[in-house]
Amino acid sequence: MSQPKERPILFSAPMVRAILDGRKTVTRRAVKVQPRTKGDIGSYGLGQPFIRHPNPTKRNPECPYGRPGDRLWVRETHKISTGKVGDSQACVRYQADGDYQAKVMPQPETAGPRTFDRTRPSIHMPRWASRILLEITDVRVERLQDINEQQALAEGVVGVDFRPDDGFPVCRGYMVGPDDGKSPLETHAAKAFAGLWRSINGADSWGTNPWVWVVELKRIEP
Repeated sequence: MSQPKERPILFSAPMVRAILDGRKTVTRRAVKVQPRTKGDIGSYGLGQPFIRHPNPTKRNPECPYGRPGDRLWVRETHKISTGKVGDSQACVRYQADGDYQAKVMPQPETAGPRTFDRTRPSIHMPRWASRILLEITDVRVERLQDINEQQALAEGVVGVDFRPDDGFPVCRGYMVGPDDGKSPLETHAAKAFAGLWRSINGADSWGTNPWVWVVELKRIEP
């Protein structure tokens, strides 16, 4: 039996917190080669879709994040504290929640005294410093705006009970991130996800309604 492949994937701090809280179990990423029609979407089997490339001489793109059974290790913003030459131990502090963990470096780094260095963007996180490992359980291709309320919540959107000053009536709003009194509330989870998508991909990115890879995930506990 072949070993599952591992690939890196980047997540923002709110999405890292959602994964840690068990709220985020799916991610959507734009398909690079957009299908011209639904007929351009094929499948090699369960959870293994592909896009028919408009150029028949080129390979049909598959999901770059993998297929069911493959794993994704999460890259996130962090700081690393290292010690003297030859010391294989490091302490990694994760910006998303302030947590820190002791890690073993495959090749010792040197930073003088054991203090945290500069903040490192998520793209620069090495594999050994990652604390979150995810397994892909399903992959499919959908239009971005086809997301429903249940799927929006699985993207990490938070439902918050809202009570006006008079105490009545109570309604429910939706946001991305903690209920800190600053995040705007939307009437539907899908609207909150649309705001998240725009913040990451640009103001016009939701309106274009691209085809997206929908990658279902489960966290693998250490």
